[in-house]
Amino acid sequence: MSTLAAAETSASAAPAKIIQPAWVRTMHWINAVAMILMIMSGWQIYNASPLFDFTFSRDITLGGWLGGALLWHFAAMWLLMINGLAYLVTGFATGRFRKKLLPITPAGVIGDVKAALTFKLSHDDLTVYNYVQRTLYAGIIVVGVLVVLSGLSIWKPVQLHWLVTLFGDYPTARYVHFFCMVAICAFLVIHVALALLVPKSLRAMIIGR
Repeated sequence: MSTLAAAETSASAAPAKIIQPAWVRTMHWINAVAMILMIMSGWQIYNASPLFDFTFSRDITLGGWLGGALLWHFAAMWLLMINGLAYLVTGFATGRFRKKLLPITPAGVIGDVKAALTFKLSHDDLTVYNYVQRTLYAGIIVVGVLVVLSGLSIWKPVQLHWLVTLFGDYPTARYVHFFCMVAICAFLVIHVALALLVPKSLRAMIIGR
């Protein structure tokens, strides 16, 4: 067997590189389920006392009524908080956030946004996040922290009055919570769209390779 043929055989026999470790995949899908449950139940809660001149269709809400929606919302909240905290601690402890999300520079973001808008943004190496991905993922972590803190303020405004004060007052905490939800929904739309445009990234989040 020639050297070239032997090399090709060895390369084909080698296992595919792990792109997304098991802990990332597990926590990612738990977060996704918890977030969808919270959004749908949150829309039902919003309908009970709307902030704006519209309500969400009952077809896309969860809980059936305010009491049922609150039960779903609180159950998903604990799941999201525990899993999200574990994800943050593990991400910082393993250095994944530092390696994946930094650095983020204005020039890099602008350059990659231009490349994305002209369909020239490369997705060849799934182990490296481009500046658009880094900005989105870092931003959604900040939004996730804000949505939890504002949610706690709304849930326990008397017991956590100091937290409400950080947002200014109770109505402001509600608005912050609502717009964080909007930001999360926008992120999910972009995230799913990118996954559909680059199917191998979705496969990596399912099987790791």
